[in-house]
Amino acid sequence: MDRAETGRRGEQAAARYYIRRGCALLAHNYRIREGEIDLILQEPDGTVVFCEVKTRTDPHAVCRPAASVTMAKRRRIIRTAQWYLQQTGRQEDYARFDVAEVIPLDSGRWMVHIIKGAFDASAR
Repeated sequence: MDRAETGRRGEQAAARYYIRRGCALLAHNYRIREGEIDLILQEPDGTVVFCEVKTRTDPHAVCRPAASVTMAKRRRIIRTAQWYLQQTGRQEDYARFDVAEVIPLDSGRWMVHIIKGAFDASAR
């Protein structure tokens, strides 16, 4: 399995994780010129969740997958999220930025760890 396929499967695993917990998937790989968001979901309470998915194949790596979400990446995600909220008329909705760390296991299953509120829109 190449990197792109691993990433796609990791995003699918993260989406399944949220859906099993009652979230609705609003968009997958939402792209605009300024950036891209892997998953956009809505929780049962109405919260809009913007999730950056980081999939790694080495469970023993020194750095956690979330460590690769740099400040520059956060700014792009925030700008893209603001555009999404404006274009969908959801500017007043509560929004949260999560990072999903996804690691494939030997059993063929996926370990999904969600960092809720990993960063907020004030990230500069």
